[in-house]
Amino acid sequence: MLIYVIRHGQTDWNAESRLQGQKDIPLNDTGRQQATGNGMALAAILGGDAAQFDFVASPLGRTRETMERLRRAMGLDPTLYRTDDRLKEVSFGDWEGFTLPELKRSVPERIAERRKVKWDFIPPGDDAESYEILSWRIAAWLKDVNRPTVCVSHGGVIRALFKLFGEMDEDEAASAAIPQDRLLRIAGNTIGWI
Repeated sequence: MLIYVIRHGQTDWNAESRLQGQKDIPLNDTGRQQATGNGMALAAILGGDAAQFDFVASPLGRTRETMERLRRAMGLDPTLYRTDDRLKEVSFGDWEGFTLPELKRSVPERIAERRKVKWDFIPPGDDAESYEILSWRIAAWLKDVNRPTVCVSHGGVIRALFKLFGEMDEDEAASAAIPQDRLLRIAGNTIGWI
């Protein structure tokens, strides 16, 4: 198994530390530059082998734009990739659009609970998920990967990958910094930033 995973470029909500989840927030100028830069870095790594790779993205707009900018920077047709719903970000339910300090003012007890069990915590809302629930989706996606793959997805997805590959425990994965300007490489049973 060989997978390169790229987090979508920055959005204004990322810059403001808002819980973004599955809200469809577009890239900002920094995010567009990050996407192009990641494409140039990946082109240098893959060289002429890019045609052997499956290109797949979360269906959200910020991941699709990242993928299209990445492919354009690689000299590839920006539209020739597929999407997979399982690669969507974790849903923060009713908390999407808020910052943690804003939520701490209105529901301090829930923020304290989240801090204690962040990996398993489910925010309020019918569609809300925990990182554990997200990891089930990502494990199912991994089982279907059958060729070298370039994946553009989200910070929560990368957290789940670190946990699934045993590189981080739940607490570490739930709180790890996930950069938007680096490539993550999964080769066999190893995972790490390059």
